Amino acid sequence: MADAPRRATTSRAVRIRYWATRTFSGRAVVYGTVAKVVAFLLAAVFGASSWFELIDTGGDLAIIIGALIVALRLFVTMKAQMLWRVRSKLTLSYIFMGFVPALLIIVFFMVAVLLLFFNVGGYMMRTDLNRVVDSAHFASESAALGVARESSPAGIRESLQVRRAVLASRYPGTSVTLVPAAGRCGREQGGPLVPDERAAIGPWKHRAAPTVIPAWVPCTGFAGLIVYDDGGVLRLVARAVAWPNGGQRAVILDVPIDEAFEREMVQRSGVVLEEVREDPKTLGIGNARDGRLNWIAGLDAFKWDKGETTDLVATFGLSLRDVYNRLALTDLSRFKNFDAGRFLYAVLAVVGILFLIIQVVAFSMGLALARSITGSVHELFAGTERVRRGDFAGRVSIKSRDQLGELSQSFNSMTTSIEDLLQQKAEKERMEQELRIARSIQMSLLPQGPLIMPGVSLTAHCEPAREVGGDYYDFLPIDEHTLGILVADVSGKGTSAALYMAELKGIVLSLSQRHSSPRELLIEADRIISRHLDSRSFITVTYLILDLRASALKYARAGHCPLIYVPGPYSQRRKPQLITPDGLVLGLTLDQGRTFNRLLEEVTIPLGRGDLFVLYTDGITEAMNHDGDCFGDARLASLVGQHADLPADELRERILREIDAFTESAPQQDDMTMVVLRVEEVGAALTAPALAHADA
Repeated sequence: MADAPRRATTSRAVRIRYWATRTFSGRAVVYGTVAKVVAFLLAAVFGASSWFELIDTGGDLAIIIGALIVALRLFVTMKAQMLWRVRSKLTLSYIFMGFVPALLIIVFFMVAVLLLFFNVGGYMMRTDLNRVVDSAHFASESAALGVARESSPAGIRESLQVRRAVLASRYPGTSVTLVPAAGRCGREQGGPLVPDERAAIGPWKHRAAPTVIPAWVPCTGFAGLIVYDDGGVLRLVARAVAWPNGGQRAVILDVPIDEAFEREMVQRSGVVLEEVREDPKTLGIGNARDGRLNWIAGLDAFKWDKGETTDLVATFGLSLRDVYNRLALTDLSRFKNFDAGRFLYAVLAVVGILFLIIQVVAFSMGLALARSITGSVHELFAGTERVRRGDFAGRVSIKSRDQLGELSQSFNSMTTSIEDLLQQKAEKERMEQELRIARSIQMSLLPQGPLIMPGVSLTAHCEPAREVGGDYYDFLPIDEHTLGILVADVSGKGTSAALYMAELKGIVLSLSQRHSSPRELLIEADRIISRHLDSRSFITVTYLILDLRASALKYARAGHCPLIYVPGPYSQRRKPQLITPDGLVLGLTLDQGRTFNRLLEEVTIPLGRGDLFVLYTDGITEAMNHDGDCFGDARLASLVGQHADLPADELRERILREIDAFTESAPQQDDMTMVVLRVEEVGAALTAPALAHADA
């Protein structure tokens, strides 16, 4: 038994030795420690040196780097071990969802209260300053009236002293002077001021009494804050200027913003003005004197010499308690047995205790909930492990009647139906394989490659929206200079549409050799196919016969999209045309086809060299973008007209690129089929070799 501690100590020593000699962090700590010891010994033997200090600093850096790496690895290890369990994650989530938001709410309200009190304090400070300015303005106007009533220098001086004394009882630094201003304001011409009239009354400690009135002062008077430099410190003074009758002199009254003003401001609002600066960066924000808090506010002041307005930033200190006491609207001091402050403290204490109790209860409930959740989750984890190994017979025990219990029951139901799902998946894959085969068969029914025929350039494109579709086109050579072209669209998509398309192909192949008129062929095709077509289905068809020797094209359409026709370059009016003869769709069992025969119309178009024809299905023009806008027949016709000189293959690719750009690669909703036909030679210019299809 005594060997166990010895083995543990040996194992710990081996791990420490491995860390110190084999890991980067351990070697960094060891080398850093050795460097500091060497630097200390060298400094002790040879004295201080910058080289020794550099070695010591390098050792400090190595130790710090090694310690940071160790701390990071410990954090990652502890995080992996602690947060591997869902219960630990839920516990941490409850802490962050419960305690941290509560702490942030408290901090938020404290900051909001501080901002409110700071704004109120700034408002109080500006109000007190405006009150002093108003008092100075009123006193200067009163002094100007007194000066106007006196005629002797002694009377003028006495009047000024009386007006100053009224304001000096509150602000001892109040000073007043009478300044000559001949010719500034008024029309009366008074005599020059005698020396006694020039005398300044009051201490005038803040600044020397003004001797002239600056030109910017208006004749209506002035009242405002004046800023001046007092040995590098900005000072404020409330100055008012009033003009006695005659306009030959002016009364200037100053109230310095000094200690007397600050005492009155503290008594009135609990706010004290600390300092003013023009540069807010030099102001200090923190604790003011007497335990007050510092903040800043903006002030407007004037420079006396030029009358320029300057923006100042003032630091003021305030006591939250004093401001609150002055803002309180109800005076409860007369109620001897009622202490409002203690009552509010008691309410806050009760609310705080309730808040703490709720937090503890919520945390306990969260832990219990975490234990319940993690137990059920562990059962589900064990069940999924069995399923992963291929054991579908295992069941998860249901321990609770809640959503987790329902989840366990669903898991059990899932394991019983997995085999069915696998079988369904296999069946689906088999059907998809069959659909791929059907697609290849359907595509083999279409012409394989472009048709090679003298005098004609012909290309086509067919793209089903699903594995198989209902669009169909075909090239039907009738003789060496006559060609039938068919484009059809079976209503709907999928397998049924593909089957109807195959039936239509057989019918048209047999009829194309018997009928030289598109109208007659479509009438006969409608009579045959309407017997077999489902009552909810129909087919739109465009069929044309191209006779190069006769230089004519016969065209009929049974409810299909228009034919785009662009005359050749030798035509006088080379503009794209949408040709839309009347016609009803195939397959409707209406009055034995009489309405179909009556409405179906055939048109004949004379052919010229370079004529261009584009046949298409509605999947081309009804291609939509993300806003629900369709490509449209008009846009397609305009596009064909702009690029009518391109070869047929390039024109086809150009149209497809424009449609893809218009739809912004949105999912295709319908089959897209298009045939591009260009007439190269007609009439006698044709040679007579045979027709053939190129290999796909």
